[in-house]
Amino acid sequence: MNVTNGKTTSCQDETVCTLQIYPRLSVKPGQSCILRVPKEATAATVIKTALATLGLDTSKTYVLAEVQEYGGEEWVLQASDQPVKRVLLWPRKAQDKHPQSDGYFFALQEGSYDGVDVMTSVRQEKVAQGLVNRGFVTQQPKEYDDLCNLPELTEESILGTLRHRFHKQKIYTFASNILIAVNPFKFLPIYNPRYVKMYENHTLGKLEPHIFAIADAAFHTMLNKRVNQCIVISGESGSGKTQSTNFLIHSLTALSQKGYTSGVERTILGAGPVLEAFGNAKTAYNNNSSRFGKFIQVNYLESGIVRGAVVEKYLLEKCRLVSRGKTERNYHVFYYLLIGASEEEKDEFKLLLPEQYHYLKEEIPIVEDQAEMKHEFRRVHQAMEMVGFLPSTKKQIFSVLSAILYLGNVTYQPKDVGEELKVGPDCVLSAISDLLKVKVELLVGALTTRKAMTANDTLILPYSLNEAITARDSMAKSLYSALFDWIVLRINHALLNKRDLEESVPCLSIGVLDIFGFEDFKTNSFEQFCINYANEQLQYYCNQRIFTLEQEEYRAEGITWHNIDYTDNIGCISLFSKKPTGLFYLLDEESNFPRATESTLLEKFKQQHQDNPFFVQTPVRESAFVIQHFAGKVKYQIKDFREKNTDHMRPDIVALLRSSECSYLRQLIGANPVAVFRWGILRATIRTLAVFNEAGRSWAEKHPDQVRRYSRLSLGEMRRPSTMAERLKSQGSLIDFSFDRSEEGPLEAFEDIFATFENKKKNRPNRHKQLIPKNLIDSRSLKFIMGLTQHNRATRSLLHLHTKKKPPSISAQFQASLSKLLETLRKAEPFFVRCIRSNGDKREMHFDDALVLQQLRYTGMLQTVRIRRSGYGAKFTFKEFTDQFRVLLPKEISTPQQDITNLLTKMGLPRSSFQIGRTKVFLKESERQILQEALHKEVMRRIIILQRWFRACLMRKQYLRERRGIITIQRSWRYLRETYRCRAATVIQTAWRRSKERTEYLKQREKLKKNLFSRSVVSKCFSCNDLALFLSFTSLFGPKASGSHSYSPHVKNSATFPGPRRNPTIKISRATRVQEKWNASLDREITDTNELRHLDEFLGNQMNDLSTRTKELSETEKIFFLATTQFRDTIKSMYSISNPNIGYKVLMSGYQTRVSSLAGLKKASEVPLVVNLFQSVLDGFIRGELKRLEAEPCKLDNGKKLMKGRGGATLYPLGHLFSTYQVTIMQSCDQCSSFIWGMEKAFMCSSCKMVCHKKCLSKITVNCTGHFDRKKDGEQTLHFGVPVCALVHTADSVPFVMEKMLVHVEMNGLYTEGIYRKSGSACRAKELHHLLEKSNSAISIDCLIIYLVCNSVCCSLYFFLMIFNDLPEASERLRAIYRKLDELPAPNFCTLERLIFHLVKVAKEEAHNRMSTNALAIVFAPCILRCPDSSDPLLSMKDINKTTLCVEILINEQTRRYNQKMEEIQQLENAEAMAVKQLKLRRQNTIFERPKLGSDISSVDGADLEIEKNLLDRIKSIKKEKNDLAFRLPEFDQDSSDAENMDSESLVSSDSLLEDLCVSLDSEGQY
Repeated sequence: MNVTNGKTTSCQDETVCTLQIYPRLSVKPGQSCILRVPKEATAATVIKTALATLGLDTSKTYVLAEVQEYGGEEWVLQASDQPVKRVLLWPRKAQDKHPQSDGYFFALQEGSYDGVDVMTSVRQEKVAQGLVNRGFVTQQPKEYDDLCNLPELTEESILGTLRHRFHKQKIYTFASNILIAVNPFKFLPIYNPRYVKMYENHTLGKLEPHIFAIADAAFHTMLNKRVNQCIVISGESGSGKTQSTNFLIHSLTALSQKGYTSGVERTILGAGPVLEAFGNAKTAYNNNSSRFGKFIQVNYLESGIVRGAVVEKYLLEKCRLVSRGKTERNYHVFYYLLIGASEEEKDEFKLLLPEQYHYLKEEIPIVEDQAEMKHEFRRVHQAMEMVGFLPSTKKQIFSVLSAILYLGNVTYQPKDVGEELKVGPDCVLSAISDLLKVKVELLVGALTTRKAMTANDTLILPYSLNEAITARDSMAKSLYSALFDWIVLRINHALLNKRDLEESVPCLSIGVLDIFGFEDFKTNSFEQFCINYANEQLQYYCNQRIFTLEQEEYRAEGITWHNIDYTDNIGCISLFSKKPTGLFYLLDEESNFPRATESTLLEKFKQQHQDNPFFVQTPVRESAFVIQHFAGKVKYQIKDFREKNTDHMRPDIVALLRSSECSYLRQLIGANPVAVFRWGILRATIRTLAVFNEAGRSWAEKHPDQVRRYSRLSLGEMRRPSTMAERLKSQGSLIDFSFDRSEEGPLEAFEDIFATFENKKKNRPNRHKQLIPKNLIDSRSLKFIMGLTQHNRATRSLLHLHTKKKPPSISAQFQASLSKLLETLRKAEPFFVRCIRSNGDKREMHFDDALVLQQLRYTGMLQTVRIRRSGYGAKFTFKEFTDQFRVLLPKEISTPQQDITNLLTKMGLPRSSFQIGRTKVFLKESERQILQEALHKEVMRRIIILQRWFRACLMRKQYLRERRGIITIQRSWRYLRETYRCRAATVIQTAWRRSKERTEYLKQREKLKKNLFSRSVVSKCFSCNDLALFLSFTSLFGPKASGSHSYSPHVKNSATFPGPRRNPTIKISRATRVQEKWNASLDREITDTNELRHLDEFLGNQMNDLSTRTKELSETEKIFFLATTQFRDTIKSMYSISNPNIGYKVLMSGYQTRVSSLAGLKKASEVPLVVNLFQSVLDGFIRGELKRLEAEPCKLDNGKKLMKGRGGATLYPLGHLFSTYQVTIMQSCDQCSSFIWGMEKAFMCSSCKMVCHKKCLSKITVNCTGHFDRKKDGEQTLHFGVPVCALVHTADSVPFVMEKMLVHVEMNGLYTEGIYRKSGSACRAKELHHLLEKSNSAISIDCLIIYLVCNSVCCSLYFFLMIFNDLPEASERLRAIYRKLDELPAPNFCTLERLIFHLVKVAKEEAHNRMSTNALAIVFAPCILRCPDSSDPLLSMKDINKTTLCVEILINEQTRRYNQKMEEIQQLENAEAMAVKQLKLRRQNTIFERPKLGSDISSVDGADLEIEKNLLDRIKSIKKEKNDLAFRLPEFDQDSSDAENMDSESLVSSDSLLEDLCVSLDSEGQY
């Protein structure tokens, strides 16, 4: 930013500044504009000026974003923000001129301000502090995120702190470990996955207060202490409890997904929207008020994986269905259905407009939020699918909802006295009859009459008009309540882990309580009476935990403590529930009296409690009473108290619904789900048998000739496999493929193989279209769920009219379930979340001081903060303290109290911050964190000492080993030096004697030349011995020594003279020339997978030909066959390499290594023969391949491996690894900052947890902090310490260096003993590391020892896989691994797939290399599954066994699948060989003759051609299937049997399924 004022440059005095703006637009992506704007210019002014300068479309909406690229931060400025002030906070270098390369700049992008006007709390604080430090704004009062740190603790200071933070959009505040959440009535973008990651494994108070901090604290406390936890959310109606529950569940499931993402998490996240749709409604205080209470208990394994969950519901407000306030609405699901349903669904369910229903028309017309309701209906659809509701089940649910709405439109008209009421209209009755599948006559009878039992008879009495309306509403409420109970039951079944029924697995749990808040409406009835009693019990529980138990413990331990007074509400609870005069018991008594009324009930209340201070008297004529609750006085209207307390399902309604033809409806009203389930199974079985019998009789009548009355085959003959296909099935698994099957005679030998493949293809299970659910309900699971949830179905016991025992009242059931809840809470360690309603008008970001202060007072927040401030948050018994902090204590602990006191005093902790009791140590939370940090530092210090000593021992051993080596080398050198000296002396002496003899020889030759006179004289004078002596001299000093060539031809002829040695010499020399030719052909490299396939087929044909020519194989041929077969398996494993770069020399070297290993020492002489034979075969293939390539034009390679769909994983630039992500709670896009609604699809980076829309992927300009934060400043690496995506060119490829190393090991090192157990030389490893960092192609791995290459392979990988957590069952563990693999980005997935395939090939040669799967897992587990660098080293060491087990399981499973696929390939090759042989025989035996005149041979030739065509087609089909199998050898393809058990989708009973089947069979039998 440049600021000019004449000749001076001043940032403080000038008012005109220069800004540089970079647009992020597709129209002008690379341009930038420089603007001169006033110092006070706002972001809106800057945007308008930039649009005019760049000439952009002003009709669109734009925002200005401030980017700090090096910090990885970016946010959108509000329209009123001043960009110049932001620039003043930048570094001085970036202020003057801020180009994009400096990392600080402004970006102009399209977007809106919906949800983007909120900056993170940390960034706001930095901006404000920076402005204060530079003198631009005045000093603000100090802000406290923990109320316990307030210097002055008063109601005004607490209220002022909450108000100050709320106005800065910080809605969360700590009070020690209690979270205070003020509802802003507005969505804030602080709930994205990156915030979950931010708060993960951090102690409370380290970061800004957040709901995710409470979830993380509860999760890690559960794992560390092995104690169940609970999170109690309390507050008024409209304070945000439901939304806080959703955030907690979202965080808890995200924290559990470290190693395994099962279907339980999806079901838990999907259950929330379903329960909200059916159990929430709009009230005067809240737009999404929970009209029922729920307790969600999430069960975990001890390793932190979600095992299952249980949902318990409390007191659904049924009266809301038929009546409510003027400004309130019915349950959400009715509006979602009516507005969001399609036209087909509206016709199917006979839906009308909301105003046309009596149960809905009382509210204000719905106009403003119809689009949102359509979206919510789609969201509910998706959530029901996540829970596991099948489409047929959803249709049945919507039919019941439509019938309930139609019940409200039933009207009555009185007739004459004594006659029944006239019910109508007929269209409504007909619609209800069709939707409920009941008869209209029975429906009319249930709505107009009732049955009365007498001693001898049953009377049918007509309803009065009021009674009929009550009966109609009762039917609607009972039906909706039964539907809600059924939904909760099915959700619990989906969340149930059925293995818990069979075995006892130790589990932990975290419970989240979201119960109705305290309510005080204008008209309060029985529902508010029960709700406020529940809040009294909850307030008492909080007081007990915060005040009573805490102070009692301090007194019992004998520490110094001053009691803190608080308001106890036990008196109000006794008013409700004390026997026998409690209000609930008096209500039950009056409900059982036939002649009792509301007036008598009120009179009894006043009479029994007129002296109770919590029961406030009201005027005599007023039919109401007042109770003094902890939150204030509430007036309750006594009307309908008795009726609502005994609001059971009426017998006539039960009988009507039992007569329904729909089995689903009969399930809803069953008193005992287990009994209903059993009867349904029995009924469906009988009906199915009857339908089958009828179908069989009708078929027998139509086909009397084909009916076999008796079967003469014995049971053994029937079970014995009769066909070739069945015998092959019993021997092993076969591969399925499709082809055109036809009948022909010569192919009986392998026709059954084709038939088997075709049948398997037809019978392959379809994973996407499943007709029968996978996880069917059974009686055991129903009993288990009923025992967990304590569903009281006594309200439906009126199904038996003769019963004398009355069911318990609604209030009694509510008290029992509440007692069960409190008992569960007392067994767990609690975390508290206090939700505060900011205002009573649901206004966004409005803080009502009076309302907030009232809530703070009645919740006792001042006393709570005081006791948290004065108390001790950390408590340890002496044993727990010594076990946890033993490293800091002396070795010998004689007196724990004194030793602990000395330790705390030595650390300099204030004496007031800790106390030592009789059996426990009490610490402040801040001091506990100091102690924990000291423990961590001491542990790290000792680890470093151990590492130092270990390295010293290693270096000492290495020094001694090198010293011994040096001594050995010196000794050898001295010996060699003496040997060389002796040898040199001998050579010199020999040369001297030779020189002397030669001199003598030359003298004699000259003398002979002078004495020779003629040729004949010479021949006579020389004897044979002289000639031999001459030739010997000539050969010794020959042409090279003498320089004369006159006698050399004679010498050469003499050397080749002997006859018997001529042929072997020629043979050997010829072989030598051919060998050189072969070596020349081996210089070629394979760059196409088609060439590998051709080589495989060529070797197969050569082996088949050799086997047909030779009946009995020799030892050499046996080795050749076995080595070539294994070599072909190696070639098949290379099909999946997309761009191979393998030389024939490498293949030949690998083959020679394989032959040497197979031959052993005893048959070592056979190795050269086998290798020469193979090399000749390989040379023939290479020459043929070269000719084929010259003859054929270039074709595109269609054999490239296709990447399978893996959950939509996508690779994008700037280091982000995005994959599809289904949003469960409302979030904000980190790029454009607009909303992402629940159940929408978004993209999330697996490293930095950035979330954005699909449309925003191309606009991302911020680097992935998850990758770039790991790099050190100035460090530039090419291969090591960088993401895998940076090492590959395409998403489905493997890093080049790694592929090169693996191929080299597979070709040369599979038979090396201890291949990965021995480490390479440290110096050579560093050298290779250095060379790899320089270039990819400059490395020649052939010159390096195999151990060094293997060591480099181990160190060259890094995967973003979390620590694998163990699961109790092997099958469940295997599914966990494969599900986690599917979440990997494509480069990481392919690289890991290639590495595991390599380890499979190494493990298969365990007999030679001594590397088992366990040994390989031990070596590679720390490389593949490495823990985060920030994790605790002690905890990381505990995970070594888990990671090793994970890799071992993966290798074993892939080995099993590899063997299975290779067996199937071998079967296909056998079938192909048989087909090829048959085709050759047919062609060889075909005699071509000239056809005779008049003969008809067209049919014969056509049949032969057709047979040959079928043979050729089948051979092609087999080859294609074989190649596909070879391509899929390395793949992580999970078996369908495993995948089918992953998700629990079946939430319909066998009764409905079998009945639907019976209906279809009935319809089929009619035709």
